[in-house]
Amino acid sequence: MKELTIPIRAKDRIPIYEQIYEYIKCDIRDGKISDGEKLPSTRFLAKLLQVSRSTVELAYDQLLSEGYVRALRGSGFYVCRLAELEPVRGKGIQRPVREAFGGQGPEGQLEKRCQLAEDRTDKPSIRYDFSPNDIEWPEFSMNAWRKAARRMLQEPMEELFQAGESQGEANLRQAICDYLHQSRGVSCHRSQIVIGAGNEYLLLLLHQLLGDVKGIAMESPTYRQACQIFSNMGWKVAAIPMDDSGMELPELQRSGMQVAYVMPSHQFPLGTVMPMGRRSQLLSWAGEQPGRYLIEDDYDSEFRYRGKPIPSLQGSDPYGRVIYLGTFSKSIAPAIRVSYMVLPPELMAPYRERCGFYSSTVSRLQQQMLYHFMKDGYFERHLNKMRSIYRARHDRLTALLRQRPWVLRLRGEGAGLHVLAETDPVLPEQELVARAGALGVRVYGLREYMISEGQPQPWGEHPVLLFGYGALDEEQITEGIRLLDQVFGWRP
Repeated sequence: MKELTIPIRAKDRIPIYEQIYEYIKCDIRDGKISDGEKLPSTRFLAKLLQVSRSTVELAYDQLLSEGYVRALRGSGFYVCRLAELEPVRGKGIQRPVREAFGGQGPEGQLEKRCQLAEDRTDKPSIRYDFSPNDIEWPEFSMNAWRKAARRMLQEPMEELFQAGESQGEANLRQAICDYLHQSRGVSCHRSQIVIGAGNEYLLLLLHQLLGDVKGIAMESPTYRQACQIFSNMGWKVAAIPMDDSGMELPELQRSGMQVAYVMPSHQFPLGTVMPMGRRSQLLSWAGEQPGRYLIEDDYDSEFRYRGKPIPSLQGSDPYGRVIYLGTFSKSIAPAIRVSYMVLPPELMAPYRERCGFYSSTVSRLQQQMLYHFMKDGYFERHLNKMRSIYRARHDRLTALLRQRPWVLRLRGEGAGLHVLAETDPVLPEQELVARAGALGVRVYGLREYMISEGQPQPWGEHPVLLFGYGALDEEQITEGIRLLDQVFGWRP
């Protein structure tokens, strides 16, 4: 019987029984525990690791159910022969599953999980994640959402359980239409709005709607997930560099693309607000030829902490060439999975012909809950509350960064859920990110959002780090920045 010294991370999000299971499983697969070897008894291992016996039993039961060990009544648990653990290979298959699927098949996933389990014993967990994508979900008003759910359930059930409209429920589309008009200056009728489960689905609809389009121009750096979606759809992606005003128009014209994807109100990740002059140039470009369109992704436009809200590009469009995209993922919660698209009038007939028969991808019940959440004023109050919370975090973060000698310049302040810091080039950007991670702080380098190989950064060669503050409170922000001081060798 081999004595197992398993490092237990009591504060880890992974349950302790799963940590034990993963450790033993990896040792079995790596040959560190031999075929037929007996595992320690549950009582002995529980005492050794100072955990409950039931925790060890859960781990052993999982190993047993997956065939890594076998149980002999009255004797204990024994490791199965490695031959019994070999993946089944059919006739004609020349490579293991993990190789055929680029390491992402069942075997690849197992190998990756084992590697992660081993890595966790050597590396500190991330304590402060300055993710630009996370939000403060505990502040969400669940009572208000429950009230909206009760209002929804008071409606006739025979209607709620029928198939809804393909574009989304008419009352929700009207509520979105009113909200967009009042807060974003969007000019539309509810008949132009299409509701879908996430921007990814809406972009797939656009691919079918703009069937003759073979490529798209995108700002670089940009939202890489959208870039990946377009690439998966078979579109050629032209990376257009940016200046301080946004997408460079001469480069857009030279690209030969008919569609451009822009984020004029608060560009991700640069935080650029596109001035009216550049907006007019883009609108003129779109109006010059039939079939040209601008996709306006109104990224986290709800959160602005200085001055008036920036109006949408769509509201200034005299040609009807702007396709407007918005989502509730940042303003409410990612799990809502409700996004919306405002189509130009000239695309409505092609939409009904090509996509109008699709069923809505958002549950009718969820749409009605969201409708009541908006109609009864909860959404507006929630936004006001979150603006106040995020403004305090934004102000705290920017104040701390301005005090640091290793920060040369801040960019993208005053809006959204992240800021950028141009830093002292004591180390390359990737190494700064890696050293921060070793201290338990996750930051994000600007280069990872570039979509063109070898393209220079917009602001020269100084390292630029993204600091999101949506999911960190002010105390966590303070501690995270203090840890980063060590990366730059500065002591306040």
